[in-house]
Amino acid sequence: MMRTIARRLRCGGDDTGSSPVEFVLVGALLTLLTLGVLQFGLVVYVRNVVHDAAVEGAYRAALADETLADGAARTRTLITRAVGPTYATDVTATHAMLGRQPTVRVSVHVPLPLVGLLGMPRMLEVTADAPAESFG
Repeated sequence: MMRTIARRLRCGGDDTGSSPVEFVLVGALLTLLTLGVLQFGLVVYVRNVVHDAAVEGAYRAALADETLADGAARTRTLITRAVGPTYATDVTATHAMLGRQPTVRVSVHVPLPLVGLLGMPRMLEVTADAPAESFG
């Protein structure tokens, strides 16, 4: 019993072999932190791409010689080119009124990327408005 206590007291200050353990623990923490920051950046990128595509689609549909279908198609095309066809499935274009001004509203529902581009469907909604143009 006394030998075990004496051995523990002698070995208590020895930190031999602790460097690999510290490296693994700190490395795992830094890796998770880096992956989290990259995933957040991907979410912001997807949101910005979808918003820009919705704005351009709204402006396309608001032109006097274009239709709502043209604006929705333009939005789908831009999203497909930048992010992929999975994100371009739920695009709607409608006529709306903001005050007394007739407008065109393009709404897009896309998945919220949680792991890479995989995510929960329809969790991110982006809407863009553009003033409607007329000939008369």
